[in-house]
Amino acid sequence: YTLNSTVEVQLDVFNIQGQRVATLVDGRQQAGEHNVTFNASNLSSGVYMYRLQAGAEILTRQMVLIK
Repeated sequence: YTLNSTVEVQLDVFNIQGQRVATLVDGRQQAGEHNVTFNASNLSSGVYMYRLQAGAEILTRQMVLIK
């Protein structure tokens, strides 16, 4: 993801029941491009949601984990 300015960022992964299963980022990040590695070895295959909060903006998307 790319940030236009330095902001507080939180990136969480949720299962289909809405339970948080991972927090990948939680803190202040500088402007620029960022990459995050998601280790899903402890999760089963299925549909998950991720939510990226960067300042006042929130982005929620769906992903499918296939093992």
